[in-house]
Amino acid sequence: MTSLPYRYFAIHKPYDMVSQFISSHDVRLLGDLNYNFPDGIHAIGRLDNHSEGLLLLTTNPKITRLLFQGETPHARRYLIQVKNVVSEETVQKIRTGIPIQVKGGSNYLTQPCKVTVVSKPTYLDSPAHEIPPHLPHTWLMIELTEGKFHQVRKMVAAVHHKCKRLIRVSIEEILLDNLKSGEVIELEESVFFEKLHL
Repeated sequence: MTSLPYRYFAIHKPYDMVSQFISSHDVRLLGDLNYNFPDGIHAIGRLDNHSEGLLLLTTNPKITRLLFQGETPHARRYLIQVKNVVSEETVQKIRTGIPIQVKGGSNYLTQPCKVTVVSKPTYLDSPAHEIPPHLPHTWLMIELTEGKFHQVRKMVAAVHHKCKRLIRVSIEEILLDNLKSGEVIELEESVFFEKLHL
């Protein structure tokens, strides 16, 4: 009996939805999206319920290890909105690495990363949790090759800025692009591996 081929998906995970299909809590699940996912599907990595953007799903159990636990680091880019105006000095601090608290309460020095101040992209809507345009805020693009728990939020908090909106816009060469919130696309296996440099 031959096994079914593995399948691969990219979704735009909405705000206020967990990156799971099953939970003991009363939360919005990936299965609530308007899509007929195959059996054995799971998320590759996670976005917390207050984060949005690109989330990859697959029926292939090896992908999480290849992407996030392998020897080769894989870049993820996040567009974030923080309270108040971020100075160039603060941007440089984030770029070079800052201490954050990790599991167990110990300090961890983040690896150097790419950080740029950006204008608000035009494709974004303006949800209720976003800072209104007339209040002081900054949009940053942060590219990481590591992924500690709530790392991006902790990094900006360490330099005294509160993250109000967080959108993952890419994992390697798989891009969020014009995927609307809640939208799902299926990718060919060869394309999936090529774009993730696996």
